[in-house]
Amino acid sequence: MGDIEVTLCEKANMDTFNWDDLRFFLAVARAGRLTAASRQLEADHTTVSRRIAALEKALKAKLFERSPQGYALTEQGERLLIKAETMETQALAVASEVGGSDLALSGTVRIGAPDGFGTYFLAPELGALAERHPDLTLQLVALPRTFSLSKREADIAITLERPTEGRLVSRKLTDYRLRLYASDAYLRRHGPIEEPADLAGKTLVTYVPDLLYSPVLDYFSGLEKYTSRRFECASVVAQVEAVRAGAGIGILHDYALRPFPELRLIVPSISYTRTYWLVTHAEARSLRRVEEVQSFILERVRANRGLFEGTLGLHAARETV
Repeated sequence: MGDIEVTLCEKANMDTFNWDDLRFFLAVARAGRLTAASRQLEADHTTVSRRIAALEKALKAKLFERSPQGYALTEQGERLLIKAETMETQALAVASEVGGSDLALSGTVRIGAPDGFGTYFLAPELGALAERHPDLTLQLVALPRTFSLSKREADIAITLERPTEGRLVSRKLTDYRLRLYASDAYLRRHGPIEEPADLAGKTLVTYVPDLLYSPVLDYFSGLEKYTSRRFECASVVAQVEAVRAGAGIGILHDYALRPFPELRLIVPSISYTRTYWLVTHAEARSLRRVEEVQSFILERVRANRGLFEGTLGLHAARETV
């Protein structure tokens, strides 16, 4: 007869086990620090520390390695994290199903997105959804970074690459196109830029190479043969503003430039196509509020497909000065 696996909860003294301590465990596991977890929980850090110690005592397991850098999960902590997240998701699902549709569309949904997509597309679009469901709080985190759904940094993530690990569900959201743009002011100073050779000696507004959070953003390296002059910005928003101010030429998202008629499409032979993916955790996707927000994003992107693919003719008038 083989060894029988004993779970952490089976080891615990159930008379002393406090299920609410799992909420404190999840906060510390996700934040990595007591101070950050205490802010999230609206409890002082001594209370958080005491609840973690009580949970470890009840489970007879060391869940964290403590260090000046913070709290890191042990192997047993990693095992408990999987169980605790499953319990958390099931509890939310029960509340949603028992409470009906009104409760399902209350609470908070956090959307993590690249700063370009989040700022120039989602931010203007999500207001309609918020107005439709006044009890639903939408949190849009539009930053040049990746988001961990397993750590609940977001309920929905828009990514540049399709994830291949973890209990995640992904679907293609849309392809989108980026092309070279310069401002009217820049072109008045430097003259027409129509062919790749015209880029010689010009300044490229680019990402900061060592801050690239995805290799698919490294499309500027192919232009170094034309010019070595660079003005590096860590975010899409900063790049757009730099190009608008006449600081140089940028590879910018077609869909982001509707509000900026002063930007002109140049060197149309140079074009880049990338893809956005819509990703949710396998368990959280069953929550009605998450499903509603996900469906809304999919519908709005489908309605603006031509904008992302650069086929609406929005830039035709900008190709010449």
